Amino acid sequence: MGKVLATIKVMPDGLEVDINKLEEEIKQKINPERIDKQPIAFGLVALIVEKVIADDEGEIEKVENVLKSIEGVSSIEVTNLTRLL
Repeated sequence: MGKVLATIKVMPDGLEVDINKLEEEIKQKINPERIDKQPIAFGLVALIVEKVIADDEGEIEKVENVLKSIEGVSSIEVTNLTRLL
C-alpha cells in the first residue's frame, strides 16, 4: 500500500515538563520527519510532530500508542492525514 503523512499534536503534562527532553525522546522513539514547537498559552508549548506512516490498518494507532506511553505527554491528537503519492 501507500504511505500517509500524519500530523500529530503532542501536549505536555504541564509547564514543568522539559519540552526539549520530550522532543528528543519522541525523536528516539518514532524518528519523525519533523517536529515544530507551537506556543499555546501562558508558556505552555505543544509539539507538532510529522511522521510518514504506512497506509495499513493499525499503523497510526501504533504511533499513537508509542507517543502516549512517553512520560510527560498529557494528550495527543492527530490533526491531519495526507496520502502521499
